[in-house]
Amino acid sequence: MSFQPDDAARHRLDGAHAKAAAFLGLACTGPSVFGTSGSTVGRRAGDLWLRVSSGRRRFAPRPTGQGPLGAEQFIPESVPRPRLHDTLDWTEAAWAYQADVFDLVGSAVSSTPDLRQVPGLEDGWWSGLTTALAGIATAPGTKILLRPEWVEEVFPKYLGISAPATVERTTGHGDLQWANLTAKPLMILDWERWGLVPVGYDPAVLWVSSLLVPAVADRVRAEFSAVLDTPAGRVGQLIALAETLQAVDRGYYPELAPLLADAAYRLTGVRPAC
Repeated sequence: MSFQPDDAARHRLDGAHAKAAAFLGLACTGPSVFGTSGSTVGRRAGDLWLRVSSGRRRFAPRPTGQGPLGAEQFIPESVPRPRLHDTLDWTEAAWAYQADVFDLVGSAVSSTPDLRQVPGLEDGWWSGLTTALAGIATAPGTKILLRPEWVEEVFPKYLGISAPATVERTTGHGDLQWANLTAKPLMILDWERWGLVPVGYDPAVLWVSSLLVPAVADRVRAEFSAVLDTPAGRVGQLIALAETLQAVDRGYYPELAPLLADAAYRLTGVRPAC
């Protein structure tokens, strides 16, 4: 899902970024890059990347063992990702800010979460991603993503079926879409949401994000069939579909709407009203 900040939010985020850079002694260059969440901004600082995120003050401080700092502490070093070097947290007026200094890495596979063209990824990239997700699954997760109450609400509303009685979980990235992956080499970006996710959810999110490029969507399904083709993986797929249909209902990803409906129908036999 993409929420681009308006001019006022951009100005506020740029100001917060400049404040963090000055405090941390970083000289930033190049344009500001605003995240797809609409609440983050980043700029280059030599061979580092300073990223500042903001949220309402009531959410400060950072939860222990979660987000980028928790990932640095608990995700295995073998999982390819920008390493975290420094952090800075502060509050100002109604806002809480978090600044993180990462390794500078290459551009993401896509500038948007949903893929629009074939990225030409090599076989080794795909096997590396499979290995990375297996590594993430070994970490202890403390944050429960997509809570049971949300699942109970969205299944009948967006899929037209009852929610599953149980949702099996594993530790996962939580936002495995194309704007959070680099190609050469593979890096997994943005660790804000990692935690306990439904089994199969990560590859299902990548699959849903690929539906506009059928060849890539098919490749995702083939690469992760071992989990997606299980009963728990089917639930993970349905959760990813329901979440994206909810985003469509809010005005995002209109081009995906009929493809999401078709995919849900193939899994459930019920066509969503979207």
